[in-house]
Amino acid sequence: MEAKKHKAGFVNIIGKPNVGKSTLMNALVGEKLSIVTSKAQTTRHRIMGIINGEDYQVVYSDTPGIVTPAYELHRRMLDYIYSALEDADVALFMTDVYERYSEDDQYLKDVIEKINGVGIPVIFLLNKTDQKSGAEVENLLSQWKGIVKAADYLPISAMYASNLDRLFDAILDALPEHPPYFPKDELTDKTERFFAAEIIREKIFLNYKKEVPYSSEVAVVEFKESDDIIRIKAEIYVERRSQRAIIIGKNGEALKKVGTQARLDMEAFFGKKVFLETYVRVEEDWRKLKTKLNRFGYV
Repeated sequence: MEAKKHKAGFVNIIGKPNVGKSTLMNALVGEKLSIVTSKAQTTRHRIMGIINGEDYQVVYSDTPGIVTPAYELHRRMLDYIYSALEDADVALFMTDVYERYSEDDQYLKDVIEKINGVGIPVIFLLNKTDQKSGAEVENLLSQWKGIVKAADYLPISAMYASNLDRLFDAILDALPEHPPYFPKDELTDKTERFFAAEIIREKIFLNYKKEVPYSSEVAVVEFKESDDIIRIKAEIYVERRSQRAIIIGKNGEALKKVGTQARLDMEAFFGKKVFLETYVRVEEDWRKLKTKLNRFGYV
């Protein structure tokens, strides 16, 4: 009997900030791998999530949002997007019902030009369709069809998992025949330290306003796991002493709140009790300096 053919490939999600890329990846993978907040530019790294079936392996990538770079950090984030286009077997270009295309947005225009010439299957996704009427959704899809060249144009709601079964079928149809790229029991390419840091960073985005979340970075400097507990030491870096004071808060209450929220999420994520220590450091202009970005893993 002929062996069943196996499909595998990299499916990379690309789009502007806040259109729902991280929500979509978490829904497709069935695990919270990408942090999700209402603030733009929450995702800074390229994060892979892997799902497996008997005859397939789908390697999803969540990428940073397409932005006009103001810092060296933004340029590194754009590099992740371009590399995701280069190694994708299937590209998911995602927007939402509120975003409009503008010729003046040079970086979005550049990415769309690359997508239109990339030579691989592209699936266009219009997200948050639960917030518009059917006629409005159809009109928006019609507009985007003249801008993005795609094999399929799907209205979805990542938040409510609407039309994701149809999306998954379209992805499987488009994947090439290939052996699995990763062991079948792997969920992601990132380490436990990475996810611990991301959980803390998410709580910073949720609890602080203005520039503080964007000026913050988290490094896990110690991760010790035993049978019944994980002991984690993390350093939160900011660019100014005034930001350090805001992160810590009066009598340390703000930092304590972040630590408690992060610890509870870590315990749910790792399935084990967590002891978390957090410290706040000042690293001036870390977003602008290549050496400091390299130190934080933006390579």
